[in-house]
Amino acid sequence: MTRIIESLADIAANYDALFCDLWGCLHNGIAPFPEAVAALRGFRAGGGKVVLLTNAPRPRHDVEVQLDGMGVPRDCWDVIATSGDSARLAMFQGAVGHDVHFIGEERDLTFFEPIHLLDPCPEVRRVPLTEATGIVCTGPQDPHADPSAYRGEFLYAKTKGLKLLCANPDIVVDRGHERIWCAGALAALYEEMGGESLYFGKPHPPVYDLARRRLADLGDSVPDSRILAVGDGIATDIKGALGEDIDSLFVTGGIAATETRTVTDPDPDALERYLAQEMVTSTYAIGKLR
Repeated sequence: MTRIIESLADIAANYDALFCDLWGCLHNGIAPFPEAVAALRGFRAGGGKVVLLTNAPRPRHDVEVQLDGMGVPRDCWDVIATSGDSARLAMFQGAVGHDVHFIGEERDLTFFEPIHLLDPCPEVRRVPLTEATGIVCTGPQDPHADPSAYRGEFLYAKTKGLKLLCANPDIVVDRGHERIWCAGALAALYEEMGGESLYFGKPHPPVYDLARRRLADLGDSVPDSRILAVGDGIATDIKGALGEDIDSLFVTGGIAATETRTVTDPDPDALERYLAQEMVTSTYAIGKLR
């Protein structure tokens, strides 16, 4: 049975590193959560390392700039691993060819900047769908619009046998009090229509390999048994931790607040029903990171 805890400090001594989600745990897309910042600071003060592991479809430098802009202090984390960097490496290595049709917002065009892990870095060209060897999706062009708007494009792409590279497996996130669609919703639709989607963020292994690499770059050799994954996404953060055999802390007050009846803490019965319904389990649960 999942253990409901009062604070990260209750279990911090059991771990040397955190793989901590961002949206819904550390911030709401607009501003940081003060209690979460304090919890991560406390973990680092005790000698722990904090890897911010995010399904953001952008290079880690862009995420750093975003965090600075919303006031997340740099002393509450050590390093960042993004699904964007994991997906970029696969793209430049030719996972969907080198003439790609791009689906995403203008701000995500940094996705196509050369990646330092490849020298020389192959060229990837953005082309119309009719000329493409594959699709790269960082998210819908309009995150408020229903993903079904892409059915026409996806039917054509499926007929051509194009693969879709999904840079963010999240289905939705909450920006403040507003729920918006992510690339995972489009990738799921493409699969439902018979197309093939390739995923590189949580819960899929490549982004965890990247997170371990980032952790090792800090000079620490941390076994998986001493890593705790923290997140509010049952199908991404918690399922991913299970797949990697890493302990997890489920933050129930994020996108699953209604299902777990979380006000301050999750309702124990509602939490267990939700976990059983999702066929996933977490080591611990907490209403919000604190």
